[in-house]
Amino acid sequence: MAGAGQKVVLITGCSSGIGLRMAVMLAQDEQRRYHVIATMRNLQRKDKLVEAAGEAYGKTLSLAVLDVCSDDSVKQCIDGIKDRHVDVLINNAGIGLVGPLESIPVEEMKNVFETNFFGVIRMVKEVMPDMKRRRGGHIIVVSSVMGLQGVVFNDVYAASKFAMEGFCECLAVQLLKFNVTLSMIEPGPVHTEFESKMVQDVRQKEFPGTDPETVHYFKNVYLPSSVDIFETLGQTPDDIARCTKNVIEASSPRFRNLTNPWYTPIVALKYADETGGLSVHAFYHMLFNLGPLMHISMKAMQYLTCGCLRKRTGCFSTPKNGLASPLVSTVSLQFRGSCLRSSDRYSTALVWRGSGGVTWSPPSSRITTKFHMSTDG
Repeated sequence: MAGAGQKVVLITGCSSGIGLRMAVMLAQDEQRRYHVIATMRNLQRKDKLVEAAGEAYGKTLSLAVLDVCSDDSVKQCIDGIKDRHVDVLINNAGIGLVGPLESIPVEEMKNVFETNFFGVIRMVKEVMPDMKRRRGGHIIVVSSVMGLQGVVFNDVYAASKFAMEGFCECLAVQLLKFNVTLSMIEPGPVHTEFESKMVQDVRQKEFPGTDPETVHYFKNVYLPSSVDIFETLGQTPDDIARCTKNVIEASSPRFRNLTNPWYTPIVALKYADETGGLSVHAFYHMLFNLGPLMHISMKAMQYLTCGCLRKRTGCFSTPKNGLASPLVSTVSLQFRGSCLRSSDRYSTALVWRGSGGVTWSPPSSRITTKFHMSTDG
């Protein structure tokens, strides 16, 4: 039970990874400002969480059974909380799905949406009326960079996150009228047991129904590039937990919170070009034409930075122009027939001119990454 002055924080998907670290970090808050209700489908998987929580378990951390895919489970969990009072709801539970579309059964696709999309909606519908009546509360949704920019072979997972982004953009407007805040946390790659196991599993799959050429591109082009990106730019669950804690404690929490400044170009590519073609062609060339060069670049970045990219942390919220990072970041996109310059107090600049390239200087980095490509076709 929460003590006087403590905020009740309910988190879904706490048996491992990001959810586990969120629960532990908030429960171990030095000022004891939170009582965390960490939930999971099966309490037999609680051991890692209990061990990590230490003395906080049973004091500022309690456990509850919750399956976000079950209406009854969601209602029973919320009804079990004193006065149904939840100050902060963190929707973290989620599952991934990667691979050639032809080989993925529709039932698997539905399962992804059942957890990633409808699971969040169930939770929001259950706590939102109470928050609106109290005229206060904070709903946090762990989304993904893939909710802003689709990534090849992640079609269904990205679609579930795009759906969630649209849902949140609509709902946030209504909630403001009731003094309820809605925030999205948008990580890029994160090192978790789930991610490692998924990569191992898909390497061994046969992908029936998919042509050999597509299977080759997935296994021999996409997967190596994905592993390189995770190893070079991936954050830890602690990084995402720390970002989320910062959002909870902000005096004016932002709606969109990118956790990784290295993904500023993704947002820039997506929203700076109204035709949508620039990001499509950029990702195509980076994957299929520049794969070997990208592999070398990632290894060089790991070497030059001594692994500090993986230690980079923080929460880089999106300013009004839609570009993320409160640090200095410059993005230069060059292609034929367009010219646009913009900058703001976040020192984020976008330049389009001529034909043929992308140049990006990441925040607080001595490294400049350049990609040159044709965007004609």
